[in-house]
Amino acid sequence: MAAIGRPREFDRDAALEAAMFLFWRKGFATTSMNDLCGTMGVGSPSLYAAFGNKEALYLEAIEHYVRTKGLLVWDKLAKGATARAGIENLLIAATNRLPRSRATPAGCMAVLAAVGDEWPTAIARVVKKVRLEMLGMLRSRLEAAANKCELPASTDIDGLSRFYLSVYQGMAIQARDGATQAELRAVAAAAMAAWPGDGG
Repeated sequence: MAAIGRPREFDRDAALEAAMFLFWRKGFATTSMNDLCGTMGVGSPSLYAAFGNKEALYLEAIEHYVRTKGLLVWDKLAKGATARAGIENLLIAATNRLPRSRATPAGCMAVLAAVGDEWPTAIARVVKKVRLEMLGMLRSRLEAAANKCELPASTDIDGLSRFYLSVYQGMAIQARDGATQAELRAVAAAAMAAWPGDGG
């Protein structure tokens, strides 16, 4: 049965993408509803009808980020013949994606989000879950590497997972502060030089 009433006068997916970029650039607290309406090209009644409140819109935007922009970096972890190659691929992809460009703001929306006390509890909880999923992906790749004897038997898998996540998170913050691709590549190289054993 066809829906009754006026159809939406905007492209919901395009509006969500615009909101994602705005939240990514400005953060949750400093983004106003007026900012969102202007960027998304919708009036506030349409925005509320389509997305609910600002918090609900942010949650949908961060999910969209993870499925699209985040995947462009984190899917590289599974690529490569070894875990070392996979992690290096991830960090190199990060050096390409994290610096500010004409197309995207600097940094990683998931890393930069919900740090501090101004974030609603629901957002902080979801973003923490995303970051823990990043840690889990690293841990799974390293556990598989240990099982294949790619790593010394004495390797602290949890510590190494947290180390490489910390490198990625630090790169995201440095990119937000203006670090260039070349500067981030130096960070990635130093991180890979710390690989357990002979360094690959």
